[in-house]
Amino acid sequence: MIMSLFINDERGLLEPQNDLFATALLVIGFVVFAAIMSKTYLTYDEHSFALENYEEASRIAQSVASDELLHTTSPGIISASVLDHISDPASGTSMREILFSSFSGNFEFSVEVVTDDEKYQWAIEQRPIGTANNDVIAASVPVVIELNPAESVAGTLTVKMIKRGWI
Repeated sequence: MIMSLFINDERGLLEPQNDLFATALLVIGFVVFAAIMSKTYLTYDEHSFALENYEEASRIAQSVASDELLHTTSPGIISASVLDHISDPASGTSMREILFSSFSGNFEFSVEVVTDDEKYQWAIEQRPIGTANNDVIAASVPVVIELNPAESVAGTLTVKMIKRGWI
């Protein structure tokens, strides 16, 4: 009996403001959901991009560390005298070109070699690279550096890739 009164009652009230409120809540919820999803995607994309380029920087660091151009007569030992020559902007141009020629020109990177006690350090750049306002992705590998025929020390070879013009 109560159900039939509800169906047959022709005095029903129309309340459009309730529909507007529900629609506004639905739209706001969708906009917030879309904003959260887009931020999540952008963060994921940025992190995966950084990871891929870290792996590339790591491969380049290993390749540079094993390059015969930097080695002495002993395999696996980098020569400090070669590093002195190649890091000098005036005299090491041809050696730098040989060192960097085996890598893609799409990557801008520099190589830094530092002894563990930080007494000696060398910077080798393809060309002058400013890192201000640019993202840098770096990877390091341990190396042995021969300072002279009687003395070798442990050190680190670091490749710093500059994120400029990628994407």
